[in-house]
Amino acid sequence: MGLGMLGVFVPLFPTTPFLLLAAYLYARSSDRLYRGLLSNRLVGDYLHCYDEGRCMTGRHKAVTLGFLWTILAATATLAVGSWWTRGLLGGVGIAVTVHILLLPRERGTAGQRKRSLHLRSAP
Repeated sequence: MGLGMLGVFVPLFPTTPFLLLAAYLYARSSDRLYRGLLSNRLVGDYLHCYDEGRCMTGRHKAVTLGFLWTILAATATLAVGSWWTRGLLGGVGIAVTVHILLLPRERGTAGQRKRSLHLRSAP
């Protein structure tokens, strides 16, 4: 879970795979942690939506892309000196943006959404 949250703020560090892994492991080990993760106001709906249909709401897309480009721009400006590293950051940003924009847009509201991850049925 910590690695997933770290990925929100560190460029090139994946967020979704770590959050999905945390949900899977919590589902197998601790109902309290699993329910806590799914009811988390920051990542709960995101995990439901992504797992149920590999989709994102328009709001999640906007927030994700806003964070992505803010962090990439700050990193390129404040922490990176070489032009090729800035180019690499830009290329990664473009690739992630294309991936996110190509994900289907989730329809309906959180209240209409099924409230359990498919991961829960894991043995």
